[in-house]
Amino acid sequence: TLGGLKRNLTAGEITAQVVKAQQMLDATNERVSSIVIMGSGEPFENYDATMAFLRVMIHEKGLNIGQRHITVSTSGIVPSMYKFAEENTQINLAISIHAPNDKLRSKLMPVNRRFPFEDVIEACRNYIAKTGRRITFEYALIGGVNDQSEHAQELADVLKGMLCHVNLIPVNHVPERDYVRTPREQIFEFHRVLERNNINVTIRREQGHDIAAACGQLRAKHMDGAVG
Repeated sequence: TLGGLKRNLTAGEITAQVVKAQQMLDATNERVSSIVIMGSGEPFENYDATMAFLRVMIHEKGLNIGQRHITVSTSGIVPSMYKFAEENTQINLAISIHAPNDKLRSKLMPVNRRFPFEDVIEACRNYIAKTGRRITFEYALIGGVNDQSEHAQELADVLKGMLCHVNLIPVNHVPERDYVRTPREQIFEFHRVLERNNINVTIRREQGHDIAAACGQLRAKHMDGAVG
């Protein structure tokens, strides 16, 4: 991430975040019913702590959250993807790809230089074969970079026949990057190309964009405030 790696969280520290949220919800008799592990950090580079945390979340004496209500998102740490396929859980797996080919993905995601796109896709196929579960592919649309119809067609060709779902994410502006949002019509065209190729696809419903609290924005705003 932009802030650089400081250290990994322990399983207890990750668990404490959810416990704190539950304590806040107790006042209204609500409960944490779903979890997504995604954001600033890579769960599969902290694999043992992540799995220890997940076991607490799903245990009947822990938070007892249904496994299918939990999603782990990775940027494509291939060895850990193979390990996760052997865990025998019903926890959902999401992969951030953001490009339909190796060259473009390496420009957008430095991790691709360690684990090439082809290897990530092969690990996905292995996961589906081992578990019979659908994978979600997260694809951030960046104006003029990876959002053209030819990119959509190339992505469809890669994913054709896979048990998968594509989640299109219009990129949010953050001060440290000059990425611009894909025009609305182009977002829908990208969606149409995938649908025509029988790829299950949705466009992520946005929340918090108007107050700089959407994906990638809250951290940047908080850091600016801390520095100032």
